[in-house]
Formats: sequence, structure tokens, C-alpha cells
Amino acid sequence: MAPSDPTASGLSLKRLALIVVTALVSLVLAQSLFNSLTEPQVASQLQLYQTDLLLESSAWDGAGLPPDQWPLLRQGLLGEDPIATAQKQYKSVREEATALAQEASPLPANLGESANDGKPLPRRQQTALAQQQTLIAELDVRLGLMDAAQDQLPAALDRWSQVQTSDTAPDALIRTATTLIRLWDEKTALPEDEAWLRQSLKGWFETRALEQLYRVENREGDRQQLLDQEQIAAQDQLVKLAIVGTLPVLGAVLGIGILLGLGIQWFLKGNRSLLRRPASPEWVIPWDGETIWQVLIVGFFFVGQILLPLLLGGLGLSGAALSSRGRAIFSLTYYLLMSAGGLGVLWLSVRPYRPLPEGLFRIRLSLPGLLWGAGGYLVALPLMLMVALVNQQIWQGQGGSNPLLQTVLEEQDPVALIVFFTTAAIAAPLFEETLFRGFLLPSLTKYMGVGWAVGLSGLIFAAAHLSLSEVLPLTLLGCILGIVYSRTRNLLSPMVLHSLWNSATMLGLFILGG
Repeated sequence: MAPSDPTASGLSLKRLALIVVTALVSLVLAQSLFNSLTEPQVASQLQLYQTDLLLESSAWDGAGLPPDQWPLLRQGLLGEDPIATAQKQYKSVREEATALAQEASPLPANLGESANDGKPLPRRQQTALAQQQTLIAELDVRLGLMDAAQDQLPAALDRWSQVQTSDTAPDALIRTATTLIRLWDEKTALPEDEAWLRQSLKGWFETRALEQLYRVENREGDRQQLLDQEQIAAQDQLVKLAIVGTLPVLGAVLGIGILLGLGIQWFLKGNRSLLRRPASPEWVIPWDGETIWQVLIVGFFFVGQILLPLLLGGLGLSGAALSSRGRAIFSLTYYLLMSAGGLGVLWLSVRPYRPLPEGLFRIRLSLPGLLWGAGGYLVALPLMLMVALVNQQIWQGQGGSNPLLQTVLEEQDPVALIVFFTTAAIAAPLFEETLFRGFLLPSLTKYMGVGWAVGLSGLIFAAAHLSLSEVLPLTLLGCILGIVYSRTRNLLSPMVLHSLWNSATMLGLFILGG
């Protein structure tokens, strides 16, 4: 009998290990995506933060501007009736929250039991339900203040009464609703009301409640001082609103112009156009599909989603109990460890094929590379905006989001924000573009055309973010990144595009959260 081939045996063991790891990774990914189904999107929170900016900005009277210019500026930035616009947005978010609460089995009595069979709800479902019920109560408190500001007192009192008599609203919101009812309906105040309103309400809502308190207590001097302070704050918020609302629109307009220019060139020049012109010579890929499988499953998913959490958990390390700066540093450290693990697996996997064929993993600092990255970002803006509108109709506020977005939105520490920015705008583009565009996209072209490879790598890139609601928009972004890379064969271009996208997102969160 001929002796067995140790090389073939080794390959069999390796493939068996890959199958086991793939099954484990698939289970974890499926569970993560399924769990995101009932989680709210951070997009709704972002809309409310921007709506709050709108409300605070609407208080400015345009002091210092020519009388004929302020109405035009106000109309362009704030619209005809900012409060009515804000009410519409708040009501839309409330409808989404109500739908999510109903899907999480609304509980008339006991939060831990379902309405149908009395069995305890899963802990995750209980948490999701409690979050939505708290959000609904908070929205009702704010909607009532908007009703009161528009002299719709019966509607305001009805909303606050719903919170006051709710079995699920937190005690703090019940106390706030009770205080507001007393101020507007009974026209009486308690000594502790001012401190409580300052603690429980913020921005425009805090000002409206305190203004009513000062009216009830006949404190006209304090009321006037409050309104003067509001004018100063409103002017600052108007600048923020202009940045958040105007700059993306200008970028989208430029992006539409670039798209139109590329389309016209394609129509006039055909195969000689910028998009159709043959790129550099085709990538030559010396490794096979098993190497692609190994890098993607082991290097990215297994290391980042299973191995690293287990190791850090075993050492008792977690970001949950840390301070703001501690959480930010933990997040950056985690991402750097995940990147080191992923790139280490990538290096070991392609090492046997050195020297690598020309054109792989190429990063060149060049003006065309920078321009392709910047142009790709501008093109992505209008396309992502359109997809976001479609995506919102599909998911109706659920489907989950990147948890880092919510963390950054609520963060106030400048040092922590800088660390989060470093993670998103520098570390993520370098690692993810090296893996998904530098390795995965060219590797897939060994088995399919460049167009199909761009689409598949974009889909895998989107799924790696573990949120169902982000699959469609991130697939589009991944495809744009892939197209840019396939045209330039320079990883600098998608890295610049990716960094610009994440940087703009982070800056928007900084402005809204601040």
C-alpha cells in the first residue's frame, strides 16, 4: 500500500477546520443580523437632533441683519413654520416607535410577560420594548410643549396626561409631565420646579417650560433674561443648522453634476469615456478560492467577531464600565487589534505567493488618486441620499445601526470624540480598504467579471457591518468604492473616499450631539 500523502492530509485538515470555523461564523453573523431586526435605527435620533436644532434656531429674530434679508434667510433655512415642521417629524418618529413597541409584544400590565400567553419575554425583547415605551413618553412630553407653543393647550394637556397616567413611562418623565400640567393648566408652581425643568429638559423645550414658569411666578426680569440668552444660543444653532443642512446638499449638487458629466461623456465617447475606457492590465491572482475563503472568514469575521471578544472577555476587559475616554480608547484599541489580526491572516495567506504580481495592494500618493477619491465621495452623496429614502420606507426605523454612531452622538468629551474620529476616519479606511478592495475585489475577478466582483465585494462589505438596515446603503457605498479602485488600481483612492465619508458622518454627529 502506498504511503499517504502528508501534504494532502494537511490540506484536508485545513479545509475541515475552515468548514467548522465557517459554520461558527455563519451562526454568529446570522444571530447578529437577526437581532438587529428589532433594534431601532440611529437615523431617527439624528432626525430629532436636527429637528431640535431647527427649533432652537427658529427663536432668533435676525438682529443685526438687514430687515429685507432676514425673512429670505429664515425661509431658506427654517421654512414657513419651523414648529409645525418639527411637530411633523416628531410625530413620524413616534409612529415608528409605536409600531416597534407593538411588534415587541405590547404589555398592558407586566413588562416581563407577553399579552397572549403570560410567558416571560426574552430579555432582548424586554429591553427593546422598554426603550420604545420610554421614547414614546419622551416624545409626548416634547410634542405637548410644541402644542402649547402654538396655543393648542387641550392637545398639550392630553399628551402630558397620557404620560402622567402611563404604567410604563419612567418616573422622571411622569414627574416632568405632572409639572407641565400644573404650570399650564393650574397656573401654579412649586419651589423645586425650576431646578427640575432645567435637569429634565434641554434646548428649546427647556426654554419654553421655564418661560411659562416665570410667567406663572410673575418673574418678568428672569423671563426677559431667559429670552435674551435664547437669542444668543439661537444664532449659534443657526450656524450649526446651516452646516449640517446646507453643506451635504451642496456636495450632492456637485455629485449630480459629476454624474451628469460622466453620463454625457459615456454617451458621446462610448468605450473611450472615462468609465468605459479599459483600466490597467487585469489583475493576476495566483491564489485560489480557498485562500479567499480563509482570509475573509478567519481573518475578518472569526478574529473580529468571535476570537477577540472571547479573549478580551476572558481577561475581564470591557468598554461598558469605562469612562467616556476609556470607552473611546477601548474602541480604538479593539479596532487596531482586529485590524492587526485580520492583516496578519492576510499576510500569512498570501506569503507563499511572493513576489506578488504587479498591481496588487498598490498605494501611490498622486493627484489623480486624490481626485478620484474626492470625486467618488461627491458622487456617493446623491446616490446614498436616494437609497436612504428607499431604505427608510423598507425598514420603517428598525433594522439596527452601527452602535458607534449612537455613542458618538451622545458623547461630550472632546478627547473621546477625537479618539472616535481617529477610529472611524483613519483606522477603518486603512484596514477595510486593504481587505475588501485591496484583497477581496481583485481576488474575485479570478472567478467573475470586474462588475460582478465589485457588486459581490460590496455586498460582503455591507454584511460585515452586522445591521440589516445598513445592507442596502452600504452595498451601494461598497460598489462605489470598488468602481473607484477598479478604475485607478490605487488603494489611495478608495481610502480617501472612505475617510471622507466617515469624517463627514463623524463631524455631523459632533455638531448635532454638541
